[in-house]
Amino acid sequence: MTHSKFYTAKGDRGDTTRLGGNTRLPKSHALIEVIGSADEAMAAIGMARALAETAILKETLHTVQEHLVRLMAHLSATPDARARYPGLHDEDVTWLETRIADFETGLPPLHTFVLPGDSVAGAALHIARTAVRRAERCIVALAEIEPDIGMANLAYLNRLSSLLFVIALRTDWER
Repeated sequence: MTHSKFYTAKGDRGDTTRLGGNTRLPKSHALIEVIGSADEAMAAIGMARALAETAILKETLHTVQEHLVRLMAHLSATPDARARYPGLHDEDVTWLETRIADFETGLPPLHTFVLPGDSVAGAALHIARTAVRRAERCIVALAEIEPDIGMANLAYLNRLSSLLFVIALRTDWER
């Protein structure tokens, strides 16, 4: 029985990494930073989902992760293959806006800064939110040099951090 190798060792020199297809880019390239930041956000959202206490929250975070997979596939594709991996759409942003409205219903108004840490689940959501903010900053920088990134991809990350903030507030408020 043979097993798969989970490494190639081709990036050991630290200079380049491979995208989908055979395209290699410097590891310092803005696109690699975006993909890495999105991957970090994905992992943080996974931790928050693992700690979530309600089915609706677990389902919402799972859908968000599926959306991020589409975004990462779009970004990882070579330019000639990107059309096959369209990324995110306006409907995905609208879905987030609807979820934000659902989760913010009934929350008291904020009068101070939020100090994360009232619950483990809420703190995990705040960590996920800050990871998404980093990914957003990275994709904005990438869009400055690659204008075909798509506005829905940018808007999605912006709205996603808002959703995670509202869910963190709700999680801690309901404790």
